[in-house]
Amino acid sequence: MKRQKGFTLVELLIVIALLGALAIGLIGALDPFEQLKKGTDTGTRDLVNQVQTAVLRYYATTNKMPWTDQTTTFSSTNLSAATINTALSNMMAAGEMKSNFKEIYSGQLDKVFVTYLPSSPTSSVEVRVCYQPGSKSFQVDPATKYDQSGVENTVTSGATACKSKDATGINCFWCVQ
Repeated sequence: MKRQKGFTLVELLIVIALLGALAIGLIGALDPFEQLKKGTDTGTRDLVNQVQTAVLRYYATTNKMPWTDQTTTFSSTNLSAATINTALSNMMAAGEMKSNFKEIYSGQLDKVFVTYLPSSPTSSVEVRVCYQPGSKSFQVDPATKYDQSGVENTVTSGATACKSKDATGINCFWCVQ
């Protein structure tokens, strides 16, 4: 009697079926669409940081904001898309941003909101750059607590102000100030 070593076809099929079930469970747990949103949010967060630091560097070198020739009399707070476009061009020309910055971030620039608060006798110049996260993990980030202008949302009537933390709340943005 000679005994053969190895696995039977039934044993191999059972192992393959178990591995398939585990793979399906893993894919469901990872939620690939959420992972894509997290990747997009990470890129947009980087863009927000780049815009804010470039504005501050431009202001430090030229003593004026990139969207105006005046230093303190520009009174608009939420900057329009056209104004931001002009500012980006000025910062690229001054070398504060890469020359192809607009081409690289063309699909994401419309998600970024810039607020400018000119200096006053009691405060210095302030630039707030914000975006609204799309992924759940970035929405529950403690820094995601501002409105589009960079003003912190407050808790009202015992409920959390942000939709990211309470479905009845308002939309919240992540900002660099």
